[in-house]
Amino acid sequence: MLRLLSSVRLTLVGMALLCAGVLLSYNRPAAPLWWLVAPLGLLAVNLLAAIAVNPGINRQGGLLVFHLALLGIVVLAAVGRLVHLDGVVEVTEDSAFLPGDVQVLAKGPLHPMGFSKVFFVQGPFTVDYGPELSRSTTRSQVLAPDGAGRLVPMVVGDDHPLILHGYRFYTSSNKGFAPLLTWIPEHGKPVTGAIHMPSYPLFDWKQDNRWTPPGGAEIRFWLRLKTPLRADAAWTMDRKDSSGVLIVSSGGRRIELKPGQTARLEGGSLRFDELRTWMGYKIFYDPTLPWLFVVAVAGVGGLAWHFWRRLGSSGPERTGRAAGFSAGHGALHT
Repeated sequence: MLRLLSSVRLTLVGMALLCAGVLLSYNRPAAPLWWLVAPLGLLAVNLLAAIAVNPGINRQGGLLVFHLALLGIVVLAAVGRLVHLDGVVEVTEDSAFLPGDVQVLAKGPLHPMGFSKVFFVQGPFTVDYGPELSRSTTRSQVLAPDGAGRLVPMVVGDDHPLILHGYRFYTSSNKGFAPLLTWIPEHGKPVTGAIHMPSYPLFDWKQDNRWTPPGGAEIRFWLRLKTPLRADAAWTMDRKDSSGVLIVSSGGRRIELKPGQTARLEGGSLRFDELRTWMGYKIFYDPTLPWLFVVAVAGVGGLAWHFWRRLGSSGPERTGRAAGFSAGHGALHT
């Protein structure tokens, strides 16, 4: 049974199934997990059986380390798919990350859902653009806890993640402006919150949204922005260089508000406190990544050890002995 499981043909079948699973799962977060985990499990069993029955592997230290590392990579890759998470979230400037705002795109059945422990506060950000709106460097400032529990400033980017409790937060192209509003009802307590406008500058022509306040009628918003946006030259998206007028439509009325102004509407009053921004993040969780690196380095080391020993045993003296034995064996056979 072990020899059957260690067959090279079974290896080829496992590799073909894995390639098919990768192609079917590519850019499809909701693809069935078994498309990847099943072929990886088959390859792990195949490799373990090969290590057990093949003396060319289990009796040579370097090759044994290399194949055990391969086995570790396959197993860790399968475990990573079982516990991984991919998600997105939008965080308003000067506001804390809210776990309830996370949109989970895909997650493994064994994912611990630990992002409820994550905490950071979003600060301002800048995004560099080249001509034709080609996005370059994003610098998102956040306040995040360090090892001592203190909030310290950090800068997050597209390739420089914020790592908290194993979750990696990367900035994305999804970001925009968020008017901070306060609704003052005729009866009750005021409510303050931010309305996220569509991503900017992708939807610079469509900065609108709507909201229904408690005890009031639906309110439609349109944000008329003034920014350094240029399509023919380099520019930087920065809230310090941006301003806007909020146009409010409700009950057949149309009102323009500047920051600090208040409008009387049906059921209460609406105050435009200030113009903020929001940043969109990609969230990635896979705790096996550092272990994959360690195991891969061990595999490279095992293979290097194997070839070093092979090269060290191919000197003139060892070569001569081998040649003499071969000649003698040939004469005896004749």
